[in-house]
Amino acid sequence: MDVIGNIESADRAGMDICWRDALAKPARLAHLLPVTDPILDIRGLSKTYKGGVNALDNVDLSIRKGEIFALLGPNGAGKTTLIGAICGLVRPTGGTIQAFGGDIRRNWREARRKIGLVPQELSFDMFAKVEPSVAFSRGMFGCPRDKGRIEEVLRSLSLWDKRDEQIRTLSGGMKRRVMIAKALSHDPELLFLDEPTAGVDVELRRDMWKQIGALRERGTTIILTTHYIDEAEEMADRVGVIDKGRLLLVDDKDAIMAKLGRTEARFTLAEPMTAIPPDLSAYPVALEDDGRLLVYRGGDGTGKGKRAFVHRARHRGIVA
Repeated sequence: MDVIGNIESADRAGMDICWRDALAKPARLAHLLPVTDPILDIRGLSKTYKGGVNALDNVDLSIRKGEIFALLGPNGAGKTTLIGAICGLVRPTGGTIQAFGGDIRRNWREARRKIGLVPQELSFDMFAKVEPSVAFSRGMFGCPRDKGRIEEVLRSLSLWDKRDEQIRTLSGGMKRRVMIAKALSHDPELLFLDEPTAGVDVELRRDMWKQIGALRERGTTIILTTHYIDEAEEMADRVGVIDKGRLLLVDDKDAIMAKLGRTEARFTLAEPMTAIPPDLSAYPVALEDDGRLLVYRGGDGTGKGKRAFVHRARHRGIVA
C-alpha cells in the first residue's frame, strides 16, 4: 500500500499540537544554567505597550557564542518583540541587554554592525536586482565594497545564477534566501532568523536547515524563532519556550524534546487495513477512519521511535 500525502507535514502538525498542549500546563519558570562569556546576555527585559499589553515579561536569557538557539512559541508569544528589542527596533520598558561585552543601548552603533536580521516579513525593493541589493545592504553597515564576498554569499545560498534578476521575479523561497544574503552581507557575528521557513515548502525547508548549519560551522551565532518543534529539533543546540511574553523553559535540545512529549504522525492509506501487522503492533500505532488512517502517537520527543516505525512500515510496503 502507498501513503497519500506528506509524512513530514503530518508529523510537523502533530508535533505543533504537542508543544501547544505542553504550554497549556501550569507555567514553569525558566531554569537558566550559567553561561560563561556569553555573546548576548539579557536580564529582566520587559516591554509593555500602551493599553497594558505585556509583550515581554521580565525575560532573562544568555546566548553562548557559536550556538544555534531556537525560541519556540505561538503567534503573539513575544518572539518578534524580543528580537526587535535586541536589534533596536523596539524600545524596552525595562531591563538590560549586554551584547559583545557591552551595553547595547550605549554602544548601539558598534553592536548593530555585528548583528544580522532576517525578519519574518519580506522587505526590500522588489524591482532591484539581486546582486546590487545585497551589495547595498553591505554598504549600509559601513563595510567597503567587496564583490568577492558578495559572490561568496550568493553562491552559498544558490543565488549566484539569479544575481542579475529582479527580486520580484523570484519564487517565495528564493526571495527568503535573498533576505538571508542581505543579512549576511556585512559578516555579522550574531544572526537573527525570525520564522525563517514560514511559507516555504518541505524541500526548501530542509535546504534552509542545511544552510543554517553551514553558517554555524563558520562561527556565526544564530537565534531563530519558530513554532515548529521539528525545526528546533533539527537545528538547535538549545531551545527556549516563550508564551505571553514569559520565558518558560530554557534547556538543551534533547532535554526539551523529552519534556514536550510525544510525536504524532498520520498516514492515509491507499487501501484500508483490517488489523495492524504483528511486527508493527509493538509500536504506539492505531487504525482510524475504518482502517484508512494509520496513526502513530508516542515517543519521548526525539522522534527515534517514529523513525524506526516508518522504516519497518516502508520495508513491508505499507507506507511509501
